[in-house]
Amino acid sequence: MALTATHNDAMRVLEETSRTFFLPITKLPEGLREAVAAGYLCMRAIDEVEDHPDLDGPVKSAVLSAMSLLLQAQTSVEDFAHNQFEEVFKKFDVNLPEVTLRVAEWACLAPRFIAPRIWEATSGMADRMAHWATTGFKVASRADLDRYTYGVAGAVGLMLCDLWGWFEKVQIHRTHGIQFGRGLQITNILRNREEDLARGVDFYPDGWSDDEMQAYARQNLSDFDEYTTSLPETSFLQFVGIPRALAWATLDALQAGREKLTRTEVVEIVQNLEKQGS
Repeated sequence: MALTATHNDAMRVLEETSRTFFLPITKLPEGLREAVAAGYLCMRAIDEVEDHPDLDGPVKSAVLSAMSLLLQAQTSVEDFAHNQFEEVFKKFDVNLPEVTLRVAEWACLAPRFIAPRIWEATSGMADRMAHWATTGFKVASRADLDRYTYGVAGAVGLMLCDLWGWFEKVQIHRTHGIQFGRGLQITNILRNREEDLARGVDFYPDGWSDDEMQAYARQNLSDFDEYTTSLPETSFLQFVGIPRALAWATLDALQAGREKLTRTEVVEIVQNLEKQGS
């Protein structure tokens, strides 16, 4: 097996696991494209363990902690310990998807000089999700919701700020990077409400209904949108355009009593954004 994923292979797995971000990632300039793709694939690798329907909390926590510790022990792409990741997955003998089993490959997909930043973000996310797995993902307060959404999405926004800072020399306010991730994640929580409840997970703070979650998602997205009007025209604005447009449309659809956007609506939103950018 190749130790480093090919670009086409990574894009295939990305499309299969993160369709919201697949198109904007493919449109990024070389170098930045591979870095962002590596970040999203690594984060998805963690998500799949967190959301695994057949693993109990202690096993999830153990797998995630092991992944985090291995990432913390890496120094360079050239000396990356691929075999140790394979050994960890064999040790736990659990049925994990391709995107998780190949996390070491995704970690080495980014340009060498920036790859360790992605490892740090992935390791931190794995640690935080290991904690949440031990608690049964119990959210009782807004502070709990903020902690969870920071751990699973806000920190991704911070990583994106750093990647654009290095590649395009544009400085993005980190607070708004957190809000971008948090707004998207709360939208996902609203959209996946019934599915989460069916597996015994409730991300709503005590006393909160769809109304409070809608308002909080919109607050985060609105603050981020307002901030972006002060930014220069860079690939960052193009990158965030599709996810935030889909988030707003999803919130509107849910508020109108629908379960999700139709495929036709998604295509129309993407096409309209492409026309605006052409």
